[in-house]
Amino acid sequence: MTIHRRQVLRSGLALGCSLAATPLMTPVTFAATPGDARLVVIVLRGGMDGLDAIRPLGDPGLKALRPDLAQEGLALDGMFALHPALAPLLPLWQAGEFAAAHAVSTPYRDRRSHFDGQDVLENGGNDAEGQLTPAGDGWLNRAVAQMQGARAETAFAVGYTTLMLLRGQQEISTWAPDAALDLTPQADLLLERIYAQDPLFAQAHAEAEALAALEGDGPISANKARRAEALARFTAQRLREDTRIAAFSLGGWDTHARQDRTLPRALSELVTAITVLRDTLGLDWSRTVVMAVTEFGRTARLNGSGGTDHGTGGAALFAGGALAGGRVLSDWPGLREGALFQDRDLMPTRDLRAMAAWVLRDHMNLPRSALETLVFPGLDMGAAPRLIA
Repeated sequence: MTIHRRQVLRSGLALGCSLAATPLMTPVTFAATPGDARLVVIVLRGGMDGLDAIRPLGDPGLKALRPDLAQEGLALDGMFALHPALAPLLPLWQAGEFAAAHAVSTPYRDRRSHFDGQDVLENGGNDAEGQLTPAGDGWLNRAVAQMQGARAETAFAVGYTTLMLLRGQQEISTWAPDAALDLTPQADLLLERIYAQDPLFAQAHAEAEALAALEGDGPISANKARRAEALARFTAQRLREDTRIAAFSLGGWDTHARQDRTLPRALSELVTAITVLRDTLGLDWSRTVVMAVTEFGRTARLNGSGGTDHGTGGAALFAGGALAGGRVLSDWPGLREGALFQDRDLMPTRDLRAMAAWVLRDHMNLPRSALETLVFPGLDMGAAPRLIA
C-alpha cells in the first residue's frame, strides 16, 4: 500500500516526529507572499527593558534613575549606547543593518498585565484598556490578507496553536516544536522511510530530531541559546524557499529581580536568533527585515530586588539588510523629573504600531490606507521614519 504524506498528516504520525522537541517552546508561523521581501517578527515576551537594552547615556536624568547604567554601554551616537550583551550586533549597526525605535509603545496603558499587553501587541487594536478588535485576530494576518496572491506555505507538521499575531481568516502554516513526544525506534524508522522520497519532509524529520536532542541536562542559558539558534535557522531556511513572512517569540524578558543577570541572557538569545538568521539567509539577508517587539517597557527606577517592574514606554529593535539602519529613532521625552509617565515609566512618544505599519508599507508594499483602517484600525501612521533602504 502506498502511504501518502497527506494521510500521514491526518493520522498524526507526522505530529509525533516534527514536534519531538523541547516543551514550552514557541510556535513558528509562516506565510508565503509574492515578491522577494522577507519579514520576521520576533515577539519578546515578558516586557523588555528598553532603557537597559538601548541606554540613553546622553540623558542627564539617567544617572539619578539608574546609576548602574549611567557609565556603561557601547556608544551608538551622542545619545544612546548598546547594552554590552548586544555587542555582537555592533557590526550590523555600523553596516546600517541594525536600528532601534525608542520611547514607543502600543496603545495599552496602566494595567500592565502581560497577557493583556501581549494580546494588544499581537492584535494591533487601538484600545488603551486591552480590548481586542472584534475578530480577535492578529495584525500580521490582516496584513497578509491585503497582499494580492498571498498563500499559505505548504505545511509539513501541525502545531497546537498559532501566535495571535498571525491568527485570522488568512490561511497560514504553523510549525510548533512545543511538545516532547517520544517515538520508538520502529516509529522513527517508519517515518524516515515514508519521508525518504520527499526532500521537504525528510529535512523536516531531520530537523525535528536535532531539536529533540536539545532537551538535555546542560545549563538553561546554553539550552535557550541553542533553541533560539534552531528556531532562527529553521525560519531562515523556509525564508530561502517560498515563505516570505515568519513570526516567533522568545521569552525571558520579565526581569523583576537581578536584572543585571537575567537581561543579558535574554539579550544573548536574541543576538543568537538575529545572527543565525543573517548567516543562514545568505544573499536573502539583503531583502530581509527583522522586527523585535515587546508588550511594554519597564519602570525607570530599579525595585528593591535589583530588577524592574512592568512599565509603559520601551524600545523596538530592527535588523536586516533591507534597513536604512545605524539610527535610534525617537522623539525622546527625557528622564528629568516630571517627564516620566505617571512618575514611574518612560513616556511613550510614538505608537509601536506605526513603526510596524511603515515597515509593511515601505518593505512589503502595503498601501497606507489599508494599514490605517484594516491592519491597524484607528492608527495614524504619522511621518515616515524612512527605516527601509
